[in-house]
Amino acid sequence: MTENDPEIADGGVAEGAEAGQSDALEAAIAENPEAVAEFVRRLDAVNELLDVVALGESAMTDEMVTELAGTGATLAESADGLATEETVALAETVGDNGEELGDALETMLELQRAGTLDDLAELASIASLATAALDDEMVRSLAAMGGSLGEVADTAAAPDTRDGIETMLEGIGEAQRAEPEPVGAIGMARAMRDPEVKYGLGYVLAMARAIGRARAADASSQ
Repeated sequence: MTENDPEIADGGVAEGAEAGQSDALEAAIAENPEAVAEFVRRLDAVNELLDVVALGESAMTDEMVTELAGTGATLAESADGLATEETVALAETVGDNGEELGDALETMLELQRAGTLDDLAELASIASLATAALDDEMVRSLAAMGGSLGEVADTAAAPDTRDGIETMLEGIGEAQRAEPEPVGAIGMARAMRDPEVKYGLGYVLAMARAIGRARAADASSQ
């Protein structure tokens, strides 16, 4: 081979490049010996850390690897189970109402500390038991009672009935304020000459007549 051979020429170029890099490295070390020493110390620490990691990996048995793999699979399944539409909606609700839910939770905790929460739970159980104990006949009776009360309310709301009740209440109030004294037969005879007393007695008699008429109608319908 001659010096003009391409392989020899490439080898010479490579050797020249390596020599140039070596000279540059020596010059850099000579200019910054402290920085180079610090780099070497850190490199030693990195190598020691890698040795520890490698030692830990080599110390893991097949059983440990299997267990870790199973744990990872379980965590993945748990994450899949949590990532449902319901849990996402629940998380959004909690996020939107965090302050109110926090206050409600604090109230629940206070009830629990005071023992009131257990009392409320027992009361709810008793109410549920009482509701379940209502038979059909009792439900019908309650419904009928509610209907009767509704009819009474409708009657009381009628204009004539309302006016009559107001008149009676006003008379009772005025009599209470007057503090009436006991009246005998003579006093009754004198009062019968009073036009207001006569009008009042007529009102009472008209009411008694209407009550008697209603009672008679109820008796005949039974």
